[in-house]
Amino acid sequence: MVGIIIILIMSWLLLWIVEQKNLSVLGFTPTKNRLGTFCVGFFMAGLLCTIYHSIKVVAVHNLWMLNPKLSGANLINSTWWIIKSVLFEELLFRGVLLYIVVEKLGSRWGCLLSAGAFGVYHWFSYGAFGNPIQMLMILWMTGLFGWVLAKAYVVTKSLYLPIAFHLGWNVVNILVFSNGPLDAQLLVRANDNQAQGLVSLLIFLFQMLALPLFGYLYIRKYGHKSP
Repeated sequence: MVGIIIILIMSWLLLWIVEQKNLSVLGFTPTKNRLGTFCVGFFMAGLLCTIYHSIKVVAVHNLWMLNPKLSGANLINSTWWIIKSVLFEELLFRGVLLYIVVEKLGSRWGCLLSAGAFGVYHWFSYGAFGNPIQMLMILWMTGLFGWVLAKAYVVTKSLYLPIAFHLGWNVVNILVFSNGPLDAQLLVRANDNQAQGLVSLLIFLFQMLALPLFGYLYIRKYGHKSP
């Protein structure tokens, strides 16, 4: 939480020095439209993540079961950790820095630079630095996702939609299906079967492309509706 507060303070100072504006440019004020896009984005991301894990289950003949060791306190702490991590990353990569770059260089360069920085950041958060193949895969996957998140901010002029996409995926992926840095959460797999060959490739492509594709289509639809 301290990190989020520091980012907000630094963002306000930077924005005031460079643009003489305040944090309202991030679209924090809740409106009916913004709350609506948040709900759509969160549901879309959560649904696609559920489909992704369901495909994995069917492909390897696996089942999920409730984690008998999960406590209510652990569930609350894990949810709060996910929320904080999403807010931290969104404020850092889709916040004031993106706004300033878009103002100076345009939305195309802003989104590309934000996506690249988001991908490089995950080299370190995933512990992949030094492994070229893994670094390239992470850059491509998280960079593509980061580009859609940046595009969502640019089109909607608010952080609500990028936060919704990011939070929806992470909540389902980490909290529900225990696929992340928090170890076993709500559901655990009954065995360790792994997809192989073409099936593994197709599952990987779905994981990489599904949310960016459907997210982009929704952003385009939103953009066409906006005045």
